[in-house]
Amino acid sequence: MNRHRAPPALLEAAVPTAETAAARPAPLTRDDIPGWFFRLDRAAFGHLLAAQTTAGVAGDILELGSYLGRSAVLLGDHLRPGERLTVCDLFDSEAGDADNAAEMAMSYRKTLTRSAFEANYLAFHTTLPEIVQAPTSVLADGRIPAGSCRFAHIDASHLYEHVAGDIAVARAALAENGVVALDDYRSEHTPGVSAAVWEAVFTGGLRPVLLTPMKFYGTWGDAAAVRQVLLARDWQAEGYTVDDDTIAGGQVLRLNYQVKAPVQQSAPRRLALDLLPPVATRATRRVLRTLRERRAVRPVPTS
Repeated sequence: MNRHRAPPALLEAAVPTAETAAARPAPLTRDDIPGWFFRLDRAAFGHLLAAQTTAGVAGDILELGSYLGRSAVLLGDHLRPGERLTVCDLFDSEAGDADNAAEMAMSYRKTLTRSAFEANYLAFHTTLPEIVQAPTSVLADGRIPAGSCRFAHIDASHLYEHVAGDIAVARAALAENGVVALDDYRSEHTPGVSAAVWEAVFTGGLRPVLLTPMKFYGTWGDAAAVRQVLLARDWQAEGYTVDDDTIAGGQVLRLNYQVKAPVQQSAPRRLALDLLPPVATRATRRVLRTLRERRAVRPVPTS
């Protein structure tokens, strides 16, 4: 389950209410699928998965927490013959513990259903992935063969104990140079995710390779090789910033969106705003700010 709390202006697809979820038509584009899987991470996922295929790296793909399928659809795009995508999520099942149940009830119980996920996925693929409708902890039983996966995406619980367990599942499932992406590693409302991620880095051998505003990417294998794969793309030409950092003696990339220079208001507009009553001026500025924010996060059409 995706468990973001993004401001409304940042949502790339509206999260449905209980009523609209049942009546929502099949998505025509991937942007029609509700969720918080943003353009930058879609590009990073696609680049890493495509590079693995180009290099002849084969393996299954694992997703822990899928919400309504926005990221799973992209993962399915990159499956090759003989490869398998496994998706594990509670969907509309009951949580196994009180804390997780409370998190579900707060934001997901009325909108997250397996049938909605399946409908969204089948709008773009002919067959469903292997679905495990259960707490992600069930995958610790070894049903995912050790070393069988080339990519894992973790976006399930925000609770430390659960995330730490999901990281352990991913480590066992990934092949030597497999890549794991972890969501919400830096949000103020998800300290449990942060604790589990950085614990894995400093005590569990996980090597960071890429940080975006929403996701942490790492490997237990050759981090330098993954970094070179990422640097092969001209991210700046596509509207992103690229920065280098050092964490625990290793280099890590940071990608973010380029910030456009503020638009200068014309003298007549500034004068008009100055002459308006204070209440009207504040309302006008709020409307203009909202319009700017929406333009800033408008999804870029994909071919």
